[in-house]
Amino acid sequence: MTASFYDRVRADLADIDAQGLTKPERVIASRQGPVIRVGGRDVLNFCANNYLGLAGDERVTQAGIEAQEQWGAGTASVRFICGTLEIHKELERAIAGYLGFEDAILFAAAFDANGGIFEPLFGEEDAIVSDSLNHASIIDGVRLCKAKRYRFANSDMDELETRLKEARAAGARNIVIATDGAFSMDGYIAKLNEIRALADRYDALIMVDDCHATGFLGPQGKGSYAHHGVEVDFVTGTFGKALGGAMGGFICAKSEVVALLKQRARPYLFSNALAPAVCGSSMEAIRISAGAEGDALRTQLFANAARYRAAMSDAGFNLLPGEHPIIPVMLGDAKLAQDMAARMLELGVYVIGFSFPVVPRGQARIRTQMSAAHTFEQIDQTVAAFMTAGKELGVIA
Repeated sequence: MTASFYDRVRADLADIDAQGLTKPERVIASRQGPVIRVGGRDVLNFCANNYLGLAGDERVTQAGIEAQEQWGAGTASVRFICGTLEIHKELERAIAGYLGFEDAILFAAAFDANGGIFEPLFGEEDAIVSDSLNHASIIDGVRLCKAKRYRFANSDMDELETRLKEARAAGARNIVIATDGAFSMDGYIAKLNEIRALADRYDALIMVDDCHATGFLGPQGKGSYAHHGVEVDFVTGTFGKALGGAMGGFICAKSEVVALLKQRARPYLFSNALAPAVCGSSMEAIRISAGAEGDALRTQLFANAARYRAAMSDAGFNLLPGEHPIIPVMLGDAKLAQDMAARMLELGVYVIGFSFPVVPRGQARIRTQMSAAHTFEQIDQTVAAFMTAGKELGVIA
């Protein structure tokens, strides 16, 4: 019985590899940034979530070091036992204040925030209406909840309204519309202005995962809802992308919602408190993002995205449309995406092929991501490398 199990595991791995779906982990020997050291040489990095370039910023790094020196490596505890430090409360106030909410609750990861938000707040009498392209963590969080589930095609407002009508007709006590603020694999920004109008019409709540929006979308980088000038009920997000690049998640909401989550959210109750170093770095990243320097970084980020998108389109690559700094280069075939990424690394550019199950079968791609830390020269070098690899592999003429 034991031998058959391991035989099956090996067979699964062989099958994954045969389909070109193996996802190698390349070891980086430097700080995160626009240039990283891989395999003994420096290469351009165009696949990090480091939107504002703060992951390797010395101020952010030093703030984390100082926090660790004061508070230690960690609490060796969950929050409600002996794991709540002053710095945790400071970070909760900082992120809630930055994003314009009454309060916030911290998690070890944004995946945990999405995994913990639904079950404590919604029950069998309620309904969750979820976008079809929502992040895996939202999907898993919804599965943990007993609320009735509805699904609508990505950003399809007609289908969303149909699902809202169905939920109301079924007698739902509360309805919550759940959506990514920016969809991580495609770079699409949710139509939150239209979602807000429908939520008002059908008396629904709105939950937004802003992991790929907080820090750089909207005024002061407050996120996708600020980008559209609307209010939402719950925002989940991360300190692992634009806000320092470390790890950790949060939910911002009204104070009574946060109070209930702190009593009932299982990932919060049963996971160690966020490390002090992460808290320190994240607060410094919030300070930078909220000020004039953050505005300058956001301006550079979107200038970089526009330059790259225009050059890649002119070169003949198939890009998904949009304005977000996530810019997928669509290739379709999983093996082609892996071969393209490998050739790009040889040419001095670090990018990764995305394939099933991260994206649907037949929609393999290289998801490129811009950073405010990239220079125009680095963008032009990357486009040139794509053109070389694309011609060699028959992607472009």
